[in-house]
Amino acid sequence: MNAFWAAWTPRERATLCFVIQEGRILLIRKKRGMGAGKVNGPGGRIEPGESPLECAIRETREEVGITPLALARRGVLHFQFVDGYSLHCTVFSASGHEGTLIETEEALPFWVPLDSIPFEEMWADDIHWLPRMIGGEDFLGYFHFDNDAMLDHSILWQARPA
Repeated sequence: MNAFWAAWTPRERATLCFVIQEGRILLIRKKRGMGAGKVNGPGGRIEPGESPLECAIRETREEVGITPLALARRGVLHFQFVDGYSLHCTVFSASGHEGTLIETEEALPFWVPLDSIPFEEMWADDIHWLPRMIGGEDFLGYFHFDNDAMLDHSILWQARPA
């Protein structure tokens, strides 16, 4: 990590939650807000007094109607945009869920086989960490963007204990 990231402070904090079960991953097509039109996992900004875990559960319920189960913290994404915006995002995986998927004003949910993730419709950073996260590695990722274009990135990896 360079000196920039060592002194970095995010403007906002958020979460992502990827439900992975039966060889599939739950994704959403985001309908509004940052990244509208892109494919991602459910998630959003952490509210005051809320933990990242609480946020991941709440946002998944709000965006797609299900409650993720057996959540585990898998990584942290650090985003710095040329326009000054900065975001710290805690990434969770879940191995199950309760409830029925619904489309909301925020998101259209859909299941995708793990070997068919549509990276070309996602943020440019996702292809660099999501496959390895699914494969069993935890991470710290650092990304510099100019709007949708990724300018630079660095990822630190750690294998999960067996």
